Amino acid sequence: MLLKWQKQRFTVPFPGPAAPLAALRHHAAELSHLPPAAFKLVHAGAVMKDDAAPLSAYKLTENSTVFLIGDDPTTPASASASEHQSVSRIQAELSSVRSQLTPHVHAFLAALRPPSDIPPTPQDHTRLGELLLQSLLRLDAIAPERDWPTARAERKAAVREVQELLDNLDSAWAAYSNP
Repeated sequence: MLLKWQKQRFTVPFPGPAAPLAALRHHAAELSHLPPAAFKLVHAGAVMKDDAAPLSAYKLTENSTVFLIGDDPTTPASASASEHQSVSRIQAELSSVRSQLTPHVHAFLAALRPPSDIPPTPQDHTRLGELLLQSLLRLDAIAPERDWPTARAERKAAVREVQELLDNLDSAWAAYSNP
């Protein structure tokens, strides 16, 4: 089984379909040196939350790829970040979405309207959807403290904007592919 975290790739022995998710989380914690509560495990776009559930419930096999979403505590931006740093990280992620993904989503949506010289493919839809989901997961990893109202409001607005892009992409694709 392949475990991806940031730019690193780890091969993790598959503990078997009946093993609980906690076993995989334990391996991930050892490899990443993160506490188990400091990261999320994602497979096929779904966050795996129930540590008591068997791996088969998440359709994991020996050839599965699992993403570990969490910050490295040794980087200054993640350990006890101030509200200003959290807001900066949220704004940087949203800026990245606006500059790199929004134009592609709008071009994709425009290509769905006839007459289109080059119609979009299911792979285009999947790629854009996955990139937007990854952005949502990165925003989710920025956890502002409860007493940081500005950071919470910024993150909420950013998540809404990215989610709206994803919803528009999915609804337009559904209407196009199922006339």
